[in-house]
Amino acid sequence: MAITIEIPTAFRRFTEGSPKVDTGATTVAEALNDLTAKFPALSRHVRDEQGQIRQFLNVYLNEEDIRFLNGESSPLKDGDRVLLVPSIAGG
Repeated sequence: MAITIEIPTAFRRFTEGSPKVDTGATTVAEALNDLTAKFPALSRHVRDEQGQIRQFLNVYLNEEDIRFLNGESSPLKDGDRVLLVPSIAGG
């Protein structure tokens, strides 16, 4: 099963410059765990101290915000894309 995690430019310094990482995960949580296991320096940018997805990181499954699906429990199927989108604040 091929799932692609798309890495935003701001995080690519933690993935050796890779814009995409493939995983065989079956849920969004597993995909994020696989990603942070491969690239431990990225972990603190994905999850907070309680293990929750950081407040200012949006995670999408094929263009749909996981908050409107089943959260991290959202199931993955072959060909799915998980997108990490850091929120940008400013004024």
